[in-house]
Amino acid sequence: MKTLRKWSRILHRDIGYFFIGTTLIYAISGIALNHMSDWNPNYSVSLKEFNTSINLNNNSNTKENVLLLLDNIDSRKNYKKHYFPNENKIKIFLKGGSSVVVNINSGNGVTEYLKKRPLFFEVNYLHYNPNNIWKWFSDAFAAALILFAITSFFMVKGKKGITGRGGIYTALGFLIPILFLILFM
Repeated sequence: MKTLRKWSRILHRDIGYFFIGTTLIYAISGIALNHMSDWNPNYSVSLKEFNTSINLNNNSNTKENVLLLLDNIDSRKNYKKHYFPNENKIKIFLKGGSSVVVNINSGNGVTEYLKKRPLFFEVNYLHYNPNNIWKWFSDAFAAALILFAITSFFMVKGKKGITGRGGIYTALGFLIPILFLILFM
């Protein structure tokens, strides 16, 4: 048992050091993604209202008029496409996910600018397993977390270990999520 405890501490410590960065990435993005209803963790969104007298009715000149509008409020270089969600509105899509909506009767419009949040956008992107290489790295990380959990059973002996306080905390760590699922799902 002494050898098992020794190797548990060694593996737990050394693999833990290796995965500190990954743990922080998943922790930060997990918190950010848990609060998507409170804020957009990937983008900051800003709105800018304007009024225009440019004719944006659906006709043969619409695209050229849309480009004229963009010269005034943004840049025609950002134009992607446009469409009419109904007979009174035009929606213009811009590069980078931003958009413009204009009431073609009143000329009142709103530009919605999206800007990637530094760090959060990239960290959240990794949380979604963007490619095969990251998928395998994430699997290795998940396996390391399993190893951390198992080695922690053998690191401390006695009343503070798995047969004492550690066992109580471990049981609670299993029971609380299960009770949550039973009570709130």
